[in-house]
Amino acid sequence: MTVMCLTQLHVGGLVAVGVDPSGRYLLTISHSGRGVFDSSTWDRIARDTDLAYPVDGEAVGIGPLEGQTIPVKEIDYDTSTLTDTVVGPFVVSYTEGDVIVKSAGTQPIVAPSRRDD
Repeated sequence: MTVMCLTQLHVGGLVAVGVDPSGRYLLTISHSGRGVFDSSTWDRIARDTDLAYPVDGEAVGIGPLEGQTIPVKEIDYDTSTLTDTVVGPFVVSYTEGDVIVKSAGTQPIVAPSRRDD
């Protein structure tokens, strides 16, 4: 299996990450609120500073995901990291404010970029 790095996003205080059913939108939940990134450009397209932590592995979306319940993967609270966790069509890692998004398979390689959340 080939794993390709798609992007690097800066999200301080990440708590959880999820992807909508279409695989287009990446939802991040942090201690500073929620953000939504469009996986076709990796631009942040929605931001909300209201705290809305996940409950039972699910979080409520914002922006294009408004009102949708999105399954999420939470960080390891002992280490504050997420290590090569499958989230929808992506493999996601998190450490020290950096979310690394990779894809397994044949998607085209997109130059890694760093975005602030």
